[in-house]
Amino acid sequence: MTTIRPNPTPDDALERTLARHPRPLGGDPMRAGDKPLVSLSDQILNNRDDAGQGTRQQLSLKRKPAWLRAKVPGGSEFIALRDQLKKHNLNTVCEEASCPNMGECWARGVATIMILGDTCTRACGFCNIKTGKPNAIDNDEPRRVAESLKLMGLRHVVITSVDRDDQPDGGARIWAETILRTRDACPEMSIEVLIPDFKGDSRALQLVIDAKPEILNHNLETVPRMYPAVRPQAKFDQSIELLRRCKDAGMVTKTGIMVGIGERDEEVDALMADVHARATTDILTIGQYLQPTRNHLPIDRWVHPDQFDAYRTSGLSLGWKVVESGPMVRSSYHADTQVDALVGERADSARRFRELVDGAKAS
Repeated sequence: MTTIRPNPTPDDALERTLARHPRPLGGDPMRAGDKPLVSLSDQILNNRDDAGQGTRQQLSLKRKPAWLRAKVPGGSEFIALRDQLKKHNLNTVCEEASCPNMGECWARGVATIMILGDTCTRACGFCNIKTGKPNAIDNDEPRRVAESLKLMGLRHVVITSVDRDDQPDGGARIWAETILRTRDACPEMSIEVLIPDFKGDSRALQLVIDAKPEILNHNLETVPRMYPAVRPQAKFDQSIELLRRCKDAGMVTKTGIMVGIGERDEEVDALMADVHARATTDILTIGQYLQPTRNHLPIDRWVHPDQFDAYRTSGLSLGWKVVESGPMVRSSYHADTQVDALVGERADSARRFRELVDGAKAS
């Protein structure tokens, strides 16, 4: 028999939430060891008053505009891929980061595999991946991932990971072995990797470069001014240097940012010019920031599709080879063709992306 407590309080709701989610989610930069440059105290869910009592505050999630409506996951293809991922004990960033495109991508048989566990050592203000002390490195993971991908029969795969600052090489050894084993198991499949910054360790980065993935992606996430709140344990210039090193090594390079998290349009234009001038990165993705939970940074604005078109036009005029810009665009969304079954200007992006992938495979 279930006992119903009369007059539930905010504490009751909090207790139920903690029971469902015993491990902390990411998104709280206050978990970082260093004192943050920007205080987010007025943005944290359920702040108590100074006495530790009283009414708690909550930041409401903004209502999404009509152009931001993701399909509910479902269908036979979605279920088949979900079951296959579960069977092979593979983590996906699709689930861990609550990606709004998961239903569509999984129905197409496309998923972004996440290696090195499901717990990140960093606490970025936008990210829904769990933050905490990760489990030990699984040295058998590269073999298991490669064999599983072989069974899936994909044309293009995206592999990403949590940050593993607890490891001397940031997990680069596992990264390199995963790429090499996957290529041996799936010679006809192109490999795209979305890597962390390895704390600026050039030797760790070189391990990944030497494994020669077809596309190397490292997301900047936001404009430099927003880094203390959005990426408090990362450095903008360090990420630019990573992209430059990869491009100098002859790789096809890619990066991505979110908008609507506090940046200004002129800062987005300045970022596109700066990154192209300093790192000559090939591919840029720009998408709308969506607040995963009330624990995360609030949405500053909904960016209209017309403004995303303006970003694309500006980026291409600066010399970027592909600029994929739209409200629902994510770093791995439609990564196999970057834009799938679209017409006009965006179909040209698909053609350019495929040329880059095919050219990298041929080399």
